[in-house]
Amino acid sequence: MGKFKAIILAGGSGERFWPLSTPERPKQFLDVFGGGSLIRQAFERLGNMVSPEDVFVITSAALVGATRRELPELPRANIIGEPMRRDTGAAVALGTGVAGDGVLAFFPADQLVTKPAAFRKTLSCAVAAAKRCNTVVTIGIKPTYPATGFGYVNPGSGTFVEKPDERTARRYIKKGYLWNAGMFIARSDTFRAAFEAHAPALMPLVNLGLRKATPSRLKALYEALPRISFDYAVMEKLDSAAVVKGDFGWDDVGGYGAFDRHFPHDGNGNVIAGSCMSVDATGNICVAKSAKIALLGVSNLVVVTTPDAVLVADKSRIGEMKKLVAAGK
Repeated sequence: MGKFKAIILAGGSGERFWPLSTPERPKQFLDVFGGGSLIRQAFERLGNMVSPEDVFVITSAALVGATRRELPELPRANIIGEPMRRDTGAAVALGTGVAGDGVLAFFPADQLVTKPAAFRKTLSCAVAAAKRCNTVVTIGIKPTYPATGFGYVNPGSGTFVEKPDERTARRYIKKGYLWNAGMFIARSDTFRAAFEAHAPALMPLVNLGLRKATPSRLKALYEALPRISFDYAVMEKLDSAAVVKGDFGWDDVGGYGAFDRHFPHDGNGNVIAGSCMSVDATGNICVAKSAKIALLGVSNLVVVTTPDAVLVADKSRIGEMKKLVAAGK
């Protein structure tokens, strides 16, 4: 297969898993689903496909220290802190600039993969495809249910579509659409050409280079950058993207709904994690990291306790967690 360089995108702020996660310790640092923190798993699932010297992390400036402690194998210079949030468009552009030449593979830091060997096999196919074609390769995940929280990609045309309602999601699955996993693989010259053609405002990062990615230089550049995702900035504008199908136990674990998918349920459909008791309670997610939780006669709630906060939310509204966190600022 040959060598490639891996860039882990770890700029999340932890809003959707509040109060388990916080801006100081966002989701990628949580060991909730077993096997270590999510960012640790993102690194370890690469196995021996890539050396630590060829792994880079794009995170926030405030999380550089925590990331270095979590991934001590990486060279210190390979962990780069963004001075402010500018979404994944800027993060991929910066990763392209600091990683240098060769095949580059971008991965989110906060996803779950339960079949790492199958993931490596799929990644091997994606890297091989990236070497021989002049477009960005993405990994599409075989859907297991009509998810409304994920974007989709048409493997035939390589076109991306945003998060659908359930009826539309069912139609996408019938048509053979795949989940968009947010993983992007291409040669460095392909990424450069794509940014130059479709997102020229991000080219200062693409042209930066690792040695020039100093905090002061990044701050000066980021203040003038647009806040835009890589999907919007580049992927949706490509004539076509290449899609490699993956089936390796992937989940975005974007919020508390992931507990229903990855934790066992009691006889009443409750997920119980920590010291929780329930009577005549059904369909709840109960996560006790500090005070014990007692549920009586309630249904479809998310209840979380930590040393700093208590969350009580209607399960149907956990997609609005960012709104709640913003209200508390």
